[in-house]
Amino acid sequence: MVNTKVTLSGITLDNPVIPASGTFGYGYEFAELYDINILGSFSFKGTTREPRFGNPTPRIAECTAGLINSVGLQNPGIDKVISEELPKMRKCFHKPVIANISGFSVDEYAYCCERIDKEDQVGIIEVNVSCPNVHHGGMAFGTSPEAAAEVTRAVKAVTTKPIYIKLSPNVTDIAAVAKACEEAGADGISLINTMMGMRIDLKTKRPVIANKMGGFSGSAIFPVAVRMVYQVAEAVNIPVIGMGGVSSAEDVIEMMLAGATAVQVGAANLVDPFACKNIIEDLPRVMEQYGIKDLNEIIGGAHK
Repeated sequence: MVNTKVTLSGITLDNPVIPASGTFGYGYEFAELYDINILGSFSFKGTTREPRFGNPTPRIAECTAGLINSVGLQNPGIDKVISEELPKMRKCFHKPVIANISGFSVDEYAYCCERIDKEDQVGIIEVNVSCPNVHHGGMAFGTSPEAAAEVTRAVKAVTTKPIYIKLSPNVTDIAAVAKACEEAGADGISLINTMMGMRIDLKTKRPVIANKMGGFSGSAIFPVAVRMVYQVAEAVNIPVIGMGGVSSAEDVIEMMLAGATAVQVGAANLVDPFACKNIIEDLPRVMEQYGIKDLNEIIGGAHK
């Protein structure tokens, strides 16, 4: 018998597998396919103060071993998320969820985090300072240690729940940004968000995506994600949630060895809606294959 339970900031998860924000909606579409309560948790769609229609179409471009998206934080806004989406979510998911919050100013981050902090089913607030597909705001906060720390301090001042800062990989020194967030009071770090990518249509000789560039995700970015998770785990003493190209139980183990306590699965959900279910079901087999009795014993194992 193997132990797949892990603990994030006092919250025990049945397993470390968490669908990433923006790839799982609010869960109820997936709940029609399988019992999503097998998940450790999930991070719901990125939420802003005002409703957002998102970026112009086309928003998606395919590429080898991944995809590029420029959705632009499409969401109904914090008021509707609280009044409509969370009650629907509660009917199909009975564990604490992760609320992903985005913003275009420090005040907006603080406002949305303070509102969502009062919701019972939210266990962790994941603050996205890294979204690369909006014209202003997210990118700037995530690429500067000082700006990321400023957001962290602001949201910590108005919340009671654990705050995890979701970092952008589009920086020179990811560890410096993580360290600044930790010093500002962050309870944990999530990484990596999407990288920047672009495709050009040979027929039209124009960018495929209307926004020209977008967030590059999928299995192609996994080695970069593992490297950055490793670097951040070395730099901070708070939990790390690793993500970026994860698509198998083996990938989950590798991320945890790099230093992640839990692991988010993103683009794989868009390719196969059963991706997380399959990973969770395969995890005990892979643990036994590599002689792992308890996942907690391998967290950061590659650093020893």
